[in-house]
Amino acid sequence: MSKYEVTQKQWHEVMGSDPSYFKGNDLPVERVSWNDVREFIKKLNEREGTEKYRLPSEAEWEYAARGGTATRYSFGDDESELDEYGWYYENSNYETHPIGQKKSNPWGLYDMHGNLCEWVQDKWHDSYEGAPADGSAWEGGGSVACLIRGGSWLLNAVDCRSADRGYFGPVNRDSFLGFRLVKEL
Repeated sequence: MSKYEVTQKQWHEVMGSDPSYFKGNDLPVERVSWNDVREFIKKLNEREGTEKYRLPSEAEWEYAARGGTATRYSFGDDESELDEYGWYYENSNYETHPIGQKKSNPWGLYDMHGNLCEWVQDKWHDSYEGAPADGSAWEGGGSVACLIRGGSWLLNAVDCRSADRGYFGPVNRDSFLGFRLVKEL
């Protein structure tokens, strides 16, 4: 899994545009829909002559966000420590920030608890009953809505927990929605 959220510079190199509201090469790209992200992945794979890049599944995302922990956040249960690990409502000044400025989780992944909510491959289901047991994306049944994980500059600390989840339609774009990639070996 990528150490960082995909940046505006990376998006522009593949897509030739930048849909973001907050501008800066080292800022995470935002205002990208789930459908936009799928197109980015398709073009990136074509450009590199591979099929290795994809969105993480919900299970992969949470496993990575936790970084081997079983606490509310990868750094423990005390939300007062979130300032050191993520950009959220209380410290973001209502905007995104360059990737990697806060502490990483135990596995060296940055911004898992803030900056942007991140699209994952799965469709929304109200519960985990019937979910794949192997950690793969759950794309069948359920809703047409797509899952997002992690917190953002717009959300409170409780919404930045490792287990927090939400959903939007696959065409929704907003300045708090971004993504990171998985590259299969």
